[in-house]
Amino acid sequence: MSKVVEVAAAVMLRADGTEFLLAQRPEGKVYAGYWEFPGGKVEPGESVRAALIRELQEELGITATACSPWLTRQFTYPHATVRLNFWRVTAWDGEIGITAPLEHSAVDWQKTGEPATVTPILPANDPILKALSLPTTMAITNTEAEGSERQLERLEDALKAGLRLIQVRAKGLPPAQRQRFAEAVCRLARSHGALVVINDDEEIARQVGADGVHLSSISLANCLQRPDFTWVGASCHSAAEIARAGELGFDYALLSPVLATPSHPDAAGLGWPEFARQLAGNTLPVLALGGMKPEMLSEAQEHGAHGIALMRGW
Repeated sequence: MSKVVEVAAAVMLRADGTEFLLAQRPEGKVYAGYWEFPGGKVEPGESVRAALIRELQEELGITATACSPWLTRQFTYPHATVRLNFWRVTAWDGEIGITAPLEHSAVDWQKTGEPATVTPILPANDPILKALSLPTTMAITNTEAEGSERQLERLEDALKAGLRLIQVRAKGLPPAQRQRFAEAVCRLARSHGALVVINDDEEIARQVGADGVHLSSISLANCLQRPDFTWVGASCHSAAEIARAGELGFDYALLSPVLATPSHPDAAGLGWPEFARQLAGNTLPVLALGGMKPEMLSEAQEHGAHGIALMRGW
């Protein structure tokens, strides 16, 4: 088996998250002319963070001041097998290419969630581009607590305020009523360009034209192949379950409970240190669930999360 080369890859994001940077490989390098995320090989004895900071200084002439682990992907090229450690970089000192020469033919800012406008892109990065388009805040419906009508009112307000990802969870409703509620959520979401996934019901997801399905941890354990939807996610409670979702080619996972929740105040959550440990080496975006509040998004991302999921407070 060939040696795996560790690589630090920088997902550089504008402050509002609407754009990310791609760089073009220069002449003389393997895959010259292809576009990729900036970064490079992790040297012996060097941490991924240190390699990331060094590479950005060498390649772009900037110093990263805010960066956090995001996800890891392994890919085999004809010339090497690489493990790409993708880190989000959200703040830096300096201007790209001003204080040091670029080690790329060009760089280009791309719109998050839109098809890339540069080609060709290194094949290892295709799943990363999709992961970047996943919104960082998920609202999970809670009809049992508020009722369908109130939930729809709140969802409309949240969508107007920028919410772009909804999981329809309405297990307490009769099937016909659950479908009507899902249809109403999809109509609202479409008018705002938001994604909708249906909790644990592929049939309703297809009937209402949802963007995807979200499996419970029990359904994940019994799943043999990825459901045929654009977006597929799963509820997970351990690193092993996250790994299983990744093996099946799912697009994201929720990891819970991070903190104590109102519904289970006496149940101890993972806590942020353990949450980060469970995420180490994850291959897909993971959202933190359990006791989350909107203002915790940055803290969650600092511990390796893609974002947060909320059943209350969205």
